[in-house]
Amino acid sequence: MSFAVSMLVFLGIASIIGTILKQNEPYENYIIKFGQFWFGFFEKIGLYDVYHSVWFLTILLFLVLSTTLCIIKNTPAILKDFLVFKDSLEERSLLSFTHHFVIKNKKDVNTSKILHYLKQAKFKIKEKSKENGDVLIIAKKGNYQRLGYILTHIGVVVICLGGLLDGNLIFKAQEIFGYKKIETLDIPASKVPEVSRLDISNTSFRANMTLAEGSSDNVAFVRMKDGYLVQDLPFKITLKDFRIDHYSTGMPKSFESDLVISDPELSQDITKTISVNHPFTYKGIAIYQSDFQDGGTKLDIKLRSLFNSSASQKIDGKIFDKVKLDKDQLTYEFNDFKKFNVLHLKEGEKEKPRNVGPSVTYKVRNSSGQAREYLSYQYAMPIDGRSFFISGMRETPQEEFKYLKIPADAKGSIEEFMLFKDALQNKTLIEGAAKKMANQSANADKNNDVKESFEKSVNKLMTLFAQGGFSNIAKNIDKNIPDSEKQKAVQTYLKIIDIASSEIYKDRFNLADKELNQARILFIQDALNAYSDIFFYGVPYYFELTSYEQKEASGLQLTKSPGQFWVYLGSLSLVLGIFSMIYLHERKLWLLIKAKGGVIVALSSNRKNIDFENDYRKLIQEIKKIIH
Repeated sequence: MSFAVSMLVFLGIASIIGTILKQNEPYENYIIKFGQFWFGFFEKIGLYDVYHSVWFLTILLFLVLSTTLCIIKNTPAILKDFLVFKDSLEERSLLSFTHHFVIKNKKDVNTSKILHYLKQAKFKIKEKSKENGDVLIIAKKGNYQRLGYILTHIGVVVICLGGLLDGNLIFKAQEIFGYKKIETLDIPASKVPEVSRLDISNTSFRANMTLAEGSSDNVAFVRMKDGYLVQDLPFKITLKDFRIDHYSTGMPKSFESDLVISDPELSQDITKTISVNHPFTYKGIAIYQSDFQDGGTKLDIKLRSLFNSSASQKIDGKIFDKVKLDKDQLTYEFNDFKKFNVLHLKEGEKEKPRNVGPSVTYKVRNSSGQAREYLSYQYAMPIDGRSFFISGMRETPQEEFKYLKIPADAKGSIEEFMLFKDALQNKTLIEGAAKKMANQSANADKNNDVKESFEKSVNKLMTLFAQGGFSNIAKNIDKNIPDSEKQKAVQTYLKIIDIASSEIYKDRFNLADKELNQARILFIQDALNAYSDIFFYGVPYYFELTSYEQKEASGLQLTKSPGQFWVYLGSLSLVLGIFSMIYLHERKLWLLIKAKGGVIVALSSNRKNIDFENDYRKLIQEIKKIIH
């Protein structure tokens, strides 16, 4: 018993881990979450697939054996006690009971009244007359409590057997002896070798299938460790249509799939709609609606140059496809499209969830094979009362995205920033702004040398900014300005850049001084910050999604779980057994009516508690009333 309890404790701990830690995720996710050291440690002890690990199945096996031995050992005695009335007890034995009561010198006891009362109290009764004239009445009730012990232990055994059935022991054995091998290469299902495929006769599996609208397949993928297995199905599944409803915020509300099941054994295909928590089961395989993703959305993209004034490039992309720019030796790999993105944005002092529209996740790979990951949103989103186009970049999946924030113009487009960016790189406009600032300086009419020097300084400063942003200015200060003068230089340079940029902006858009209102001043400041950030963006183009044709895909989970029925049956047995042991009260009563006069009453129970004491007092009072 102590061994079985220890096994149950281990199972409880393992089940908690298997519930908290998401199982059968790609190993990359675990590496990002735990780091390389803890990932390796957890992988060795099998925490990423707890319920199919060797040690978990071994615990189940030992628990089955231990609990079965308990049942075999104790069941005969329990059944014997359940069926048999103990009518061989003598007077001395009854007097040794802790709960007994003696009525002395009482003759002519009305046995029928006692029997009637005991029957009303739901006792099973047996009456036995002895050779010396004594009469022994044996009564008992609540005997089903003892059957609760059997039901509870049988429930544990049946649940564990169900777990073993779903533990895919056959594959474990095949893997150990080398008949099956986990595939780790990213290759089409049709090219996966037989050693990494599971036959349709496989008794237990949990697999995943992703179908784009209008597509079909007859294989699913079983995630295993750092790879997968291909599970062949005895039928084909076609996704006829996928639907998703959203809340007003853009969060998914519900989603469902219209499936067509094609089976050579059927004369007609089966059409069925599944949704979350409403699966369809065919040939013992349950098909669940698990998630959804992109199914190959077509993208119309405009690549805007960030470092020169050349015309933008238009390219056609498709999720899961690649587009190569031969001129720049860059490859765009489109990974995901989301039509709705719910972000928590500040509105006043509070953060509220808001749908900011479509986004595309993609990678840009250079000629040496190195890639950066990007996340670009189609529409401008409000931040601190102003609108910005947002595009995130990160070097590795372990990092957080660093965002480029480009201010939107009054029309909500990116055009004004792009024109201003070109103006900041325009040598003629820079020289014009420098000359204008020199002419407006206080010493312009007094000293031409000072005027010319100031004009050159502004020209040089704006050229440095155009070539590298604020970081380029900072490098120049570190290199040429003494430490004691750096703070003053920074303030002076920033003021010059601010004034010169405003002049370039007015010149580019033909604005008078009075037309440079507060909104435009803020736009210029945001644009300067964005321009400075593009030098860290890692790619010479800004990705602008102009339109798209969405194609969705449904994520299906297919499970074959023969142990499920036995787990439910065992759980029912376990619940019935526990309730029997808790809520049924076993009572055994012996009432000896002596021929010479006197009555002895004895009561026992396998669990002595307050309820038993109360029942004992009540029973004695009622019997005393009947006898007297």
